[in-house]
Amino acid sequence: MKTSKRLLNFLSLLLFITLACSAHIGAQTGVPLYRVQGRIVDVNNAVVTEAKISLKATAAQSSFSAVTDAYGEFSLEVPEGDYSLTVSADGFARESQRLSVRQTGETPLEISLDVGTFDAVVTVTGTGEYGTELITSATKTDTPLINIPQSISVVSKQQIIDQGLSGISDVVRYLPGITAHQGENNRDQLVIRGQSSSADFYVNGVRDDGQYFRDLYNLDRVEALKGPNAMVFGRGGGGGVINRVTKQAEFAPISEFTFQGGMFGNKRVTGDFGRPLGNKFAYRANGVFEDSDSFRKFVGLQRFGIAPAITFTPDAKTRFTLAYEYFRDRRTADRGITSFAGRPANVARSTYYGNPDNSHVKADVSVLAGTFERQIGRLNLRNRTQYGDFERFYQNYVPGSVNTAGTLVTLSAYNNATGRKNLFNQTDLTMAVETGIFRHTLLAGFEFGRQNTENFRQTGYFNNTSTSTQVAFENPVTAVPVTFRQSATDADNTIRLNLAAGYVQDQIEITRFVQVVAGVRYDYFDLNYHNNRGGQDLSRIDKFVSPRFGLVLKPVEQLSLYGSYSVSYLPSSGDQFSLLTNVTQQVKPESFENYEVGVKWNIRHNISLTSALYRLDRTNTRATDPNDPTRIIQTGSQRTNGFEVGVNGSITDKWSMVGGYAFQDAFITSATTAAIAGKQVAQVPHHSFTLWNKYQLLPRLGLGLGLVNRSDMFAAIDNSVVLPGYTRADAAAYYTFNENWRLQANIENVLNRRYFVNANNNTNISFGSPTAVRVGLVARF
Repeated sequence: MKTSKRLLNFLSLLLFITLACSAHIGAQTGVPLYRVQGRIVDVNNAVVTEAKISLKATAAQSSFSAVTDAYGEFSLEVPEGDYSLTVSADGFARESQRLSVRQTGETPLEISLDVGTFDAVVTVTGTGEYGTELITSATKTDTPLINIPQSISVVSKQQIIDQGLSGISDVVRYLPGITAHQGENNRDQLVIRGQSSSADFYVNGVRDDGQYFRDLYNLDRVEALKGPNAMVFGRGGGGGVINRVTKQAEFAPISEFTFQGGMFGNKRVTGDFGRPLGNKFAYRANGVFEDSDSFRKFVGLQRFGIAPAITFTPDAKTRFTLAYEYFRDRRTADRGITSFAGRPANVARSTYYGNPDNSHVKADVSVLAGTFERQIGRLNLRNRTQYGDFERFYQNYVPGSVNTAGTLVTLSAYNNATGRKNLFNQTDLTMAVETGIFRHTLLAGFEFGRQNTENFRQTGYFNNTSTSTQVAFENPVTAVPVTFRQSATDADNTIRLNLAAGYVQDQIEITRFVQVVAGVRYDYFDLNYHNNRGGQDLSRIDKFVSPRFGLVLKPVEQLSLYGSYSVSYLPSSGDQFSLLTNVTQQVKPESFENYEVGVKWNIRHNISLTSALYRLDRTNTRATDPNDPTRIIQTGSQRTNGFEVGVNGSITDKWSMVGGYAFQDAFITSATTAAIAGKQVAQVPHHSFTLWNKYQLLPRLGLGLGLVNRSDMFAAIDNSVVLPGYTRADAAAYYTFNENWRLQANIENVLNRRYFVNANNNTNISFGSPTAVRVGLVARF
């Protein structure tokens, strides 16, 4: 009853905002607008979805764009005048025609596209340099972002290139509401809407939960989908998920290479090469090699990746893709610096703790994925199978507390080896149908998976006797001999997970003003745990039902207002299911419940403004029984209240912009095993602001300027150590010699601010980089 009342309040607020915005826009428009609508079909009269429609005024600089929906239909509102209309779609010849829009009323168009040659270049118009019009991952159907009742941020390939990004932590730097966690400096880990996870990563919609640092060399874009996403992605994802969309082998030739060098020994090369083989086969290969040092003394990395892909299209309705990636990462383990008196220690940015010659992080990743797609009338079948093999090892020294005199730091050490093999298979069936006045995009699907994990940990014994030692505060490097062997509590286990899921969803267009997204997913989660040390076997079966409901109101074509409700679950074994005990075996899954309202507005054809107001409740977290400290009870809970706003697109033909602001208040509402009620969640700043600008100053010269601002946040849940807020400026310059050569320079932290970017706990804190310059030469042939 309480849930229904809260949802009703949200929808009432949404309706009020809709009416207010409609009145505001109607008052501002001034110039009458007329609707241009139509349907795009092929020569067999089958609808063409995801076709791009561009409408450019012949007497002005204005232009408009749209994308066809599941019925092959599009709709635009434009002023009276004469226009040039262009339609383009993958696999079809481009169609252009003149169009006059007059007050005589709406005339639905039907445009038929001929099959095109596969080496045709398709131009996507109207999205701006950093914009993305539609994605598949949020609904498993091709859906325009403006019609998805959820806060979503997309980092395009062009933004990755312009900002010189190479990793996930770089990507989220300019995304509101997401903080990069330290992850012990051996893996990607993020805090999204107050929820920390190292497992909520996906590639092309399939789980990629190995713990390692992901590179961006083979990506088309990165999508951040915020709020619980269990209906689409399954377990976890309570705060949100990160989905990487890889480059595919297409029927357009590409040859692109980037050579980069810079301060702190930065050396990096990437390549992207692809060609069609006739009109049915195409191949593509991406690669990266990097050998770089760091502003941190003794710290460096080497990584290498290769990602070949092939595409086979036996006919216009069928598509096979096969892709493989091998990625190898080697780096120095570095747990950052300690703290003193409630603040990060006042030491040099280069200060290293431990023995760098005995500190290593190693990751080897092999992923093979195949996809089959077939269009059968209105029914679309897509099946994807993905196998991943992840091998990771790290051995590190961990800084601890400082003595009261501020002269000595405690050090400990351990190593950990994890091997994981994942096999997932997803099948999705989608169909567009009509029932009376309602239009439906139906989805039905199922997923099967198996994950096998081996964990083995050893503790470091200094001089083969003690699990800790003390080093000088000013110079905490040590060469004391360390022996690694298992302690009484170190992990040595094998985990087998079998999972199965089924899901259904309906995207309903009630009228052109009202749309509904409703779906539900059922997950069967069977976990078996074997302790290799004592031979103990434990198991737990969980069954999740994850609903999702969203309402989208569109008072005008380029504005949507939405409200949504979604639920996700996390098994008691955690997001990495690395440990099951006699206690946690009996514990129910944690639950994530999200209420959200928001506005998405395509202000012009190539710039969008989004905002979201949400409440996310996390329940069933574990707490210690106040009457029996040996027992665990599930009364713990956490809440995040937040607001975020984002902007993405081109202000003018020369000025592109992306950024946003986020307010977050994440706190413990009922005592957990980690904290009492009222404590702030770690590494969730109340305020964060980012803005990246690129301006084409001259035809060959472009400049970039970025700002990152973050308020104070706590290093850990006990709220005893504060990471001070900061403002950082970045800059870039681009010089294009011709269509084949471009030189760019990126400057990180232009003003050389001293700041702390994140932490793993109170005594493992990471410095942000000082001023760093990188120069890259981009060659295209």
